[in-house]
Amino acid sequence: MRALVLAGGAGTRLRPITSTSAKQLVPVANKPILFYGLEQIRDAGVTEVGIIVGDTAADIEAAVGDGSALGISVTYLRQEAPLGLAHAVLTAADFLGDEDFVMFLGDNLIEGGIGDLVASFERDRPAAQLLLKQVPDPERFGVAVLADDGTIERLVEKPADPPSDLALVGVYLFTSAIVDAARRISPSARGELEITDAIQQLLDDGQTVRASRVEGWWLDTGKKDELLDANRIVLGTVTQRIDGDVDQDSTVTGAVVVEAGAVVTGSVLRGPAVIGADARIVDSYVGPFTSIAEGCVVTRSEVEFSVLMQGCVLTDVPRIEASLLGREVRVSRGARRPAAHRLLLGDHSDVELAEGS
Repeated sequence: MRALVLAGGAGTRLRPITSTSAKQLVPVANKPILFYGLEQIRDAGVTEVGIIVGDTAADIEAAVGDGSALGISVTYLRQEAPLGLAHAVLTAADFLGDEDFVMFLGDNLIEGGIGDLVASFERDRPAAQLLLKQVPDPERFGVAVLADDGTIERLVEKPADPPSDLALVGVYLFTSAIVDAARRISPSARGELEITDAIQQLLDDGQTVRASRVEGWWLDTGKKDELLDANRIVLGTVTQRIDGDVDQDSTVTGAVVVEAGAVVTGSVLRGPAVIGADARIVDSYVGPFTSIAEGCVVTRSEVEFSVLMQGCVLTDVPRIEASLLGREVRVSRGARRPAAHRLLLGDHSDVELAEGS
């Protein structure tokens, strides 16, 4: 079995963060989202991995390399444009050959890994096996309609009037029959070759398509609030580890990770939280569900339930929460008069000022 990981999307819902970097590399608990999926694929015993890349190919390749650090072997597959998941399958046709494969969307996180799913697929070998999850907003996803015996009856991509609330999670298992099915479908109204249409083609051909339900959490990290929620959930699994330098004037409570090279002075850290390598936390408060990446500097500031990417600097900031700060962002409190907010923001930025601030 091989794996096909999709990491070519533009990530428009996470702009401006993704205006300069791949959405699959945005960190959750200080690790790129993409790495969680690659590790779950490896842990399921699949080591030959093709990664679909697009305009952010250089960033993805720099982060993952040849895959050896993750225990996998990686082949990069360039998709000419984001023309749909079934188009990605056709792009990878030569790499996949006649092998069964698992397809994993690179910005998804699921609880518990995919080992059991892969094992059941290899045992029974349906043409396709899909993961489903009950969701409150099925119109955002491809949805499945199940027959009375629990098999999949039909699929609909992002329906305006959803026939069910069972969304397709971004993990699929296929035999090579899906490649032939993808070749026989037409672009949707969105101009894309939809994987739901290719799977529907399998159903129309009389092939067996099975469903498995996600019992734990599934996180699609395409938006800021979703990413913060993913960060909260993953941080809830960490245990305290102090490899950096925390002085005697600081207080550490709960599951806090302080990586090697980080320095914490005169500060309060309340977990779960992660402080990255070579970060500096000075006379500050870092509250629960916060990830501070490597090289960040937080001075006389408070931050909680937030993600700070590499090299962020906070200085004299009274309070930041529920925030996502991109690489090298600087936020400070000025003393100049007249008192005013002074902002330098890129396209698609989103700023919410506290009342009375």
